[in-house]
Amino acid sequence: MNKKQLAVAIFTFGLSLFNFHSAVAQNGINSPYSRYGFGMMADRATGFNKAMGGVAQGFRDGQQINVGNPASYSAVDTLTALFDLGLSVFNGNYKMGNMQQNAKNASFDYFAFQFRVRRGLGMTLGILPLTNINYNFSSASSTVSGSETLTATNTFTGSGGLHQVFIGAGWAPFRNLAIGANLSYLYGDYTHTSANTFSESTAFSMQRIYSADIATYKIDFGMQVMLPLTKKDQLTIGATYGLGHDIDNRAIRTTQTTSTTGVNASGDTLQNAFQLPHSIDVGVAWQHERKWRVGADFSLEKWGSTRFPSDQDGAYISAKGHLNDRMKISLGGEYTPDVLSRKLLQYTSYRIGGWYSRSYARTNVPDKPTEFGLTAGFSFPIKNRHVWYNTPRLNVAFQWVHSSIPYLSSQTGLKDKLTENYLRLSVGLTFSERWFTKWKVQ
Repeated sequence: MNKKQLAVAIFTFGLSLFNFHSAVAQNGINSPYSRYGFGMMADRATGFNKAMGGVAQGFRDGQQINVGNPASYSAVDTLTALFDLGLSVFNGNYKMGNMQQNAKNASFDYFAFQFRVRRGLGMTLGILPLTNINYNFSSASSTVSGSETLTATNTFTGSGGLHQVFIGAGWAPFRNLAIGANLSYLYGDYTHTSANTFSESTAFSMQRIYSADIATYKIDFGMQVMLPLTKKDQLTIGATYGLGHDIDNRAIRTTQTTSTTGVNASGDTLQNAFQLPHSIDVGVAWQHERKWRVGADFSLEKWGSTRFPSDQDGAYISAKGHLNDRMKISLGGEYTPDVLSRKLLQYTSYRIGGWYSRSYARTNVPDKPTEFGLTAGFSFPIKNRHVWYNTPRLNVAFQWVHSSIPYLSSQTGLKDKLTENYLRLSVGLTFSERWFTKWKVQ
């Protein structure tokens, strides 16, 4: 790759990043599930593996961008530059106690750009969400004890989330080994508000606002080992390690009370209130020619060992133990009848997958929140001058997700559940451009 091509690549990415930044920053969810921790975790997948349950660790493909394991960047095709962007539409139904609500939303999911630097060395730049926060719900009004007319209502709202801009490289120093790393700039904010109000304006009321601005780095190291089984079959073992560290940012709690004597406000500030967890992802994938791909991943994020701010006996503190370790198991596969066929249905890739996870959210009961989902989808080329190979591909993924968070109701004192079911349609478009062809004039 010469200097001119590199300059064009960086300019193209910068322009795309500017155009897509505000769109990607929009939330693609509307759920009380996002009130815990930094919010609801994004799947951190691109178009090709969203329909396969997010399986990523063992997958290598020179025509698809796999941000889940940076070692896969080394597989980028010699003459190819890849652009990948995606969006989602979302329809969710959640139930919490006696409340039930439907919500719809849409968002841009990610943008990524991948190119070859030299033989065996590929680079990727991109932006994608890490967490999302977006909810607004109220408890049903209840009569205050000792009064026949005075009623109380609790209202909860939240917004924000974390996003990451990253640059990564993957290198294959040997034929059967690849290593890589992603360096990310992690940024975002959150605002959570809880308000207790009464039907009479002269009655005492209280509102608490929890807020923070986050800006830090994130580093992930990846590795893939390719093991040929036969002339047509290959097994790839992959792993990624995420470095945990302190986040030197503040968390603020503002308390505002209203009574007959007026409005009073006070604030609490915690310095160095957050930590990112150490994480490990391992997986394996089997590939038969260019027809079958099947993979399985396991991931563990040590959120239980990180500091996070929380109320404790009226005090606002940052301590470990306010979150759970997050665990996830993913399975997925892809079938392509004939990659050399000129018939659309024969060259279309059909995908299916699923996952089960334990959330990092921790409530006031010992039971751990769970989540599972099923995915399906397909990918087909957009025909260009009667050529199927190296043409843009449209990736479509359907996701159904069920989540359940147990908690102790403050109104009844009994254990209840926040449950959510949602459907998401994700569409990704991968552009494959032949930037590095050397033309000869005779």
